[in-house]
Amino acid sequence: MIEIKRAKNVKRRYIKIPAGGRNLRALLLTPEGGEGDRPGVLWLHGGGYVTGMPEMAYATRAMDLASLGGAVVLLPAYGLSLRNPYPAGLYDCYAALCYMKDNASKLGIRDDQLMVGGESAGGGLTAALCMYAHDLGEVNIAFQMPLYPMLDCFDTDSSRDNHAKVWDTRRNHMAWRLYLRRLPKNAPVPAYASPSRREDLSGLPPCYTFVGGLEPFRDETAAFVERLKSSGVPAEIDVYPDFYHAYDVMRPKTEASQLAARRFLAKFIEARHLYTAPQK
Repeated sequence: MIEIKRAKNVKRRYIKIPAGGRNLRALLLTPEGGEGDRPGVLWLHGGGYVTGMPEMAYATRAMDLASLGGAVVLLPAYGLSLRNPYPAGLYDCYAALCYMKDNASKLGIRDDQLMVGGESAGGGLTAALCMYAHDLGEVNIAFQMPLYPMLDCFDTDSSRDNHAKVWDTRRNHMAWRLYLRRLPKNAPVPAYASPSRREDLSGLPPCYTFVGGLEPFRDETAAFVERLKSSGVPAEIDVYPDFYHAYDVMRPKTEASQLAARRFLAKFIEARHLYTAPQK
């Protein structure tokens, strides 16, 4: 059963972020204490690019980052593919990232420790956003946490003929078709849409992730981490053999899920001590 977490030491409020001529709704989680010396985490919800909402924070690792990790966490309601396919969601997330940089003092965060994370499609957007921000050179990201990310629009050995719980091959194919439907036919899929397509991963932020051994995204996640490491980027992955997709959210009270949650928090706290990225 999904567990809803509402930590007493975390203030919750909604803000509006300018994005493409409109205001983007976002949920802001602010822990008590430590004002001005907290990392800022842009957390991107999952849902296959098709569905989902910022309030999923209450059941995911996002709340742990605020309540236990001392981070200010911003969750934007980015555009979803039923109405706004690629690249709308990516542009919304970049607007939220720029908002964090420009309002770091107001938000009580360090502008040299902006981090990005998310689960599933939000993990895919995390990787894409880190690439996009790196290439534009306007915002420096200190660390990325793309959990069981949706990275590759083409089948891998683990996403082909996968019939595991929660997310399988059929759902994966449908979600990618919706997300990419406005791209020209027969044109190469850009890496900002499907991050596994990017050849050069050098210069991207350090990375931590975990993934399930039974789920479709196992192989693309493992390959992404290995390619980051080969490019000189510090990167680490934990693979939990018996996890299906989003197992840590669907079955949070199991010993394995609690281990994954502890490992994730420990890696985040480690990153707080290791990584900064001063803004230009």
